[in-house]
Amino acid sequence: MPAEHRALVVRGRMPDPDADGAATRTLRDRVADTKQPAVRVWTPHRIVAFGRRDTRSDGYDAAAAAASDRGYEPVERSVGGRAVAYDGETTLAFARFTPVDGVRGGLDERYEALTTDVERALESLGVDAERGEPADSFCPGQHSLRAPSGGKLAGLAQRVTSGAAITSGVLVVANHAELAGVLDAVYHALDVPFDPDSVGSVARTGGPSDPRVVREALEDALVGDREREVVDATDL
Repeated sequence: MPAEHRALVVRGRMPDPDADGAATRTLRDRVADTKQPAVRVWTPHRIVAFGRRDTRSDGYDAAAAAASDRGYEPVERSVGGRAVAYDGETTLAFARFTPVDGVRGGLDERYEALTTDVERALESLGVDAERGEPADSFCPGQHSLRAPSGGKLAGLAQRVTSGAAITSGVLVVANHAELAGVLDAVYHALDVPFDPDSVGSVARTGGPSDPRVVREALEDALVGDREREVVDATDL
């Protein structure tokens, strides 16, 4: 079977956030070399991931301290976007790695495909979602899904390097109140507008609160009809 009709499915997380980031880079390089797409849906460690704009802010040190004080390790990521909190248990990260011939072209198509697949996963869980960004939400961007009531459920991003594109995002399954609390403190320190009520979740919208159930639905949607080769993240 041609490589493009098979998907490498990576499960689990690495022992620490740095190793998780290294696993993403390893997977990106593997996809570029083999031309075989890959999917990863996992629960990151208990962290607040800060983007470049955050780390260059005068309030960054105070924001990182606010995260640490609430039991969230501050982590700096190399791409743009504002701070995102993962509670270590119910916040999912997801990524689809696609082989590409160059860094130009296909950006909108990949965003549309991933957005549609996340919508499909949520629908299978009985969750209504609509496209759009609530006002003053965490890590605001053009590609987000929210509950009809306004709470943000998922945010999407994309990175393209030579040989591979990573279309990824975050999906809040449950525990939205705790996440809103830590993000409120972080964004206040960064002097960035934030509305705690803008944090939604699958559970808040009437869906399941079990991250395993949501992970399976999301993984199924991202893989589609490709044949799966399942590996653990520690085996990359």
